[in-house]
Amino acid sequence: MGVAGTLEYFSDLLSNVKKGRKKKQMQTVALKVRMDCEGCERKVKGVLSGVRGVKSVDVDLKQQKVTVTGYVEPKKVLKAAQSTKKKVEMWPYVPYNLVAHPYVSQAYDKKAPANHVRAVPVTAIIGETTMDDSYTNMFSDENPHACSIM
Repeated sequence: MGVAGTLEYFSDLLSNVKKGRKKKQMQTVALKVRMDCEGCERKVKGVLSGVRGVKSVDVDLKQQKVTVTGYVEPKKVLKAAQSTKKKVEMWPYVPYNLVAHPYVSQAYDKKAPANHVRAVPVTAIIGETTMDDSYTNMFSDENPHACSIM
């Protein structure tokens, strides 16, 4: 590392302690933005490139996906994208092999890109209905009248 590198390291370390700030981590933020033409694409790319800390903006017009990479906060990127007056939301899709039940009604989306479904919480899976629950209780070992039914 050498003397110069060591001095530079300690200098950066002390300057960060004085400021009391943490460095932001490099993040990738994916957004779904409704874009119709190349003009919309340029407008969104221009606005998002102006956000402080952004290193790159990638726009996929076919999937209506915008990927922002840099030292940014997702909320600030979302707010900047909403300032374009376009319909904007966080990227809702994940590969279908990462979801436990990819064809549950909340997850399946015809507009999703190939091999992707909506990200849904695990609680959205199909549960027991009251009808199933009554049958379970009817033939339970704890029900003293279960034998008389059979």
